[in-house]
Amino acid sequence: MRLSVIIPTLNEESSIGGLIGALQAQDPGCEIIVSDGGSTDRTREVSEANGARVLQCAPGRGQQAAAGADTATGDILFFCHADTALPDGALDAVCVALEEKPEAPGGNFRLLFDGGTGFDDWLNGFYAWIRSHGVYYGDSGIFVRREAYISTGGIRPIALMEDYDFVRRLERTGPTVCIGEPPLITSSRKFHGRHPVGIVCGWLWIHALWHLGVSPDRLARIYYGRKFRKPVSSPES
Repeated sequence: MRLSVIIPTLNEESSIGGLIGALQAQDPGCEIIVSDGGSTDRTREVSEANGARVLQCAPGRGQQAAAGADTATGDILFFCHADTALPDGALDAVCVALEEKPEAPGGNFRLLFDGGTGFDDWLNGFYAWIRSHGVYYGDSGIFVRREAYISTGGIRPIALMEDYDFVRRLERTGPTVCIGEPPLITSSRKFHGRHPVGIVCGWLWIHALWHLGVSPDRLARIYYGRKFRKPVSSPES
């Protein structure tokens, strides 16, 4: 099975080279697609210099992930955030998991946060708990067989909740797998300077609005505030 790794980026110059290097060290034959949403630093140059194929996309993780998947050629699509620390054996673990469970359409990794705080420890347990209920997000490294990706309709190019939206459809196609060892390590940088209670309440509010039918663009404006840049093709619903 050939892997296509799709990495949405925006100003990830400091981390993208290390991630690409780790991917190539684990699987020199994997296809690496960096789907960039308009970086103003050297993300694209560093990615190309390290052997990745770079796509220039409209901003928005859903838009970027969908564009990368549309051009990928692998049997397995692996969506990976740029601030991921990829442990040794991660790519082999994906292939082994899908070979051992041919009925599984895809899955993700057990996720650990790198901040070393009490909130990070709580998040590690919380993410394990929601995963036991079939809920997980893009930072845990979603992988999917190509045919399952196509049959579910793929990742929609929406402004927010594109991973949650895709996972809900993926979970309905069959039993997915969660790789426990090795776990994926993700950065806690997005929590810096924010209060844990505010973070959790914000998540709950966004999810409640999503299930009430609020459009992804409006959710993104609430979540990102002034930082939000609307994807070109993001639909209002």
